[in-house]
Amino acid sequence: MKSFLNGYTSFLQRVLTLLMGLMIVPVFLQVLSRFLGIIPRYIWTEEVARFCFVWIIMVGSMIAVRDGSHFDVDVIPKPKRFRNQGIFQLIRHIAMLALAGIFLWYGIDFAKFGFAQNSEMSGINMLSIYFAFPLAGLSWALFLGEKIYQDIRVIRGDPNPKLRL
Repeated sequence: MKSFLNGYTSFLQRVLTLLMGLMIVPVFLQVLSRFLGIIPRYIWTEEVARFCFVWIIMVGSMIAVRDGSHFDVDVIPKPKRFRNQGIFQLIRHIAMLALAGIFLWYGIDFAKFGFAQNSEMSGINMLSIYFAFPLAGLSWALFLGEKIYQDIRVIRGDPNPKLRL
């Protein structure tokens, strides 16, 4: 399972890099059309850049959950005992899993809604944009499953929970 998650994370990182590069094209065309007047102003460029931005945010959040680099708010002081750290991590990861479930559950309805719509400017089917939300929920759930497994191992007293998944 760990090799699958590593491969999936690597795939997501490549997709993120591609999206960042892809977003440069419509933004560059938009700048050229506004300041140089060489090419006509394209409204679709703004829309495509916005759609790339949505996907960049969602794919970036998937990677951040796997890496543990998402934002954190320290409400309770960090416990000194290793086992208590595992308990607090487990609570946090279960809360994140609940949010992932919401994204997955309602994201499917959102994607179905998008399937019936096309963008007016670029003609892109909105499913291609709205699908990012349930995919993010599913990816978060996969990655959080791994983290919850590690948290349980910490609570049980395993001194090295990340080595054996």
